[in-house]
Amino acid sequence: MPDRLTCSRINEEIHKLTLLGNGECQNDRAYLAMFLLLVVVTASAWAQTAATSGEVENVFPQARALYVDVHQNPELSGHETQTAEKLVSRLRTLGYEVTEHVGGNGIVALLKNGPGPTVMLRTELDALPVEEKTGLPYASRIHTKDDAGRDVPVMHACGHDLHMASLMGTATIMANTKNTWHGTLMLIGQPAEETITGAKKMIDDGLFTRFPKPDVAVALHTSNELPAGKVGVASGYRYANADSVRITIFGKGGHGSAPHTTVDPIVIAARTILALQTITSREVKPGEAAVVTVGYIQAGTKNNIIPDQAELGLTVRSYKPEIRKQVLAAIMRITKAEAVASGAQPEPLIEHYEATDAVYNDPALAQRLKPVLESAIGKENVAVAEPIMGSEDFSYFIAQGVPSFFFGLGGADPQKYAQAKAAGENLPSNHSSVFAPDLDPALRTGIAAEVAVLRNLLTGSAGELRKSTQQQSRSSQ
Repeated sequence: MPDRLTCSRINEEIHKLTLLGNGECQNDRAYLAMFLLLVVVTASAWAQTAATSGEVENVFPQARALYVDVHQNPELSGHETQTAEKLVSRLRTLGYEVTEHVGGNGIVALLKNGPGPTVMLRTELDALPVEEKTGLPYASRIHTKDDAGRDVPVMHACGHDLHMASLMGTATIMANTKNTWHGTLMLIGQPAEETITGAKKMIDDGLFTRFPKPDVAVALHTSNELPAGKVGVASGYRYANADSVRITIFGKGGHGSAPHTTVDPIVIAARTILALQTITSREVKPGEAAVVTVGYIQAGTKNNIIPDQAELGLTVRSYKPEIRKQVLAAIMRITKAEAVASGAQPEPLIEHYEATDAVYNDPALAQRLKPVLESAIGKENVAVAEPIMGSEDFSYFIAQGVPSFFFGLGGADPQKYAQAKAAGENLPSNHSSVFAPDLDPALRTGIAAEVAVLRNLLTGSAGELRKSTQQQSRSSQ
C-alpha cells in the first residue's frame, strides 16, 4: 500500500536506480535520484500521519464541550467516578473495548485494528484542591470533602481537563480513520496523578498483565511554558525524580525564659534547614541538577514555650539515580549530625514516605517523532523542551520497561506570552488558582499532535518498533 512503504521497498527502488553489483552508485544522476526518492517517501509518510484540518474541526465541538463539562465538574484524586464515566460512555460509543475500575477509577480502552504495535496514550482524570479565580464563565464552583474530611474547593488547575478533551478528540479521529493505521490503540484514563499513586495502582491491578503491554507509551502535558499552538519535545530527561521526606527533630521542652534548661528543637531545625542547602551548593557536582526545598516547619503552640519537637517537610528533586542517592544520604547525615551537635535525644526520625522516578523520553522516539510533529503542525511550532524539576507518576509505566514519549503542549495566550517574555515575567504556573489555558488553539493542537504521533507509531510491526527503541537505548548508554 502506498502509505506503508517499508525499507525493503525503498531498497528495491534504490537497486533499480543505482546498483551495478557492488552496491555503488553509477553517477551523480543516480545519487540524485536516490536522494529524491528517499525525500519523497519520507515526506509522504510524515504527511500521512497528520490529521487534516477537517478531521480536527469535525471532532472539535464535542471535545471542547467535554472540556467545559469536566472543568466545571472537577473531582479530587481517587474520587474521579463521574469524570471516568464521561470518558467511558463516549469511548464505548466509538467502538472501544472499555474496562472500568482498574486501580480504582482507572479506565482502559482498546481499539484493535489488525496486527501491529500496541501504543498507549494516557490522560489523567483528577483535579486539585484549589479555589478557581480565573473568572471564566465555566469556572469551577465545586466544593467537596477531602480524604481528611475537610471542606475544600476543587479546580482543574493542572490541565488534566485539556488532556482528557484532547484524548477524546484523538480517539474519535482514530476510530473513524482505521485505514490510516494498524495495530492496537490503548487509551488510559489514569486516576490520582496528583497524589502520584494512580499509575502504580493501575499497574498493581494488572494493567500490563490483564491487557496488552504496550510497545510505546505516549502522553502530553499542557503548561504556560509555550504559547498555545506549539508543542515541546525533549530527548532524555523530561521530569525529575521526586522524593518527599518528613523529619521530626526531638528536643527537650520548657519555659521560653529558661532556654538553658531545654534542648530547643526549633533552633536545631533552623540550623538543619540552612545546612541542608549546602548539599546542592557544596556537595553535588556543579552542573548536575538537584533541589532540596523545605516546604514547611511546624513546631510549638505559644511564644513562651519551647516545644519538645519540630517537624520539617521536604521535597527533593533530581534526574540521575546516583545524584538522587547522594542527596538523600546527605539529608540523613546532616540531620542526624545537627541533632548530635545540640545534644538532642533521641536521634531525629527521617521518613521517606513518597516518591516517583524521573520521566525519561526514549531518544529514538524523540528523534523519530519530532519531524512528524513538525509536519503535522508546522516546524515553527515545535520547540525543544528543557527538562523541568516537576514530577509525574507516568514514570511508573516507564519503569515497567515501556519506552516513553512525553511531550509538552503550549497553553499560554500567545499575546500574553510575548508580553511576559518582553517584560521578563512569568505567566501563572500549573496549580495556580488563575491557571487557564488558551483553550481553542491549545485543544486543536493537542488533538492534531496526538493523532500524528499515534498514526506514525501504529505502522510497521511491533518487532520493528521495539527494536528501534532498544537499539537507540543501547547506543545512548
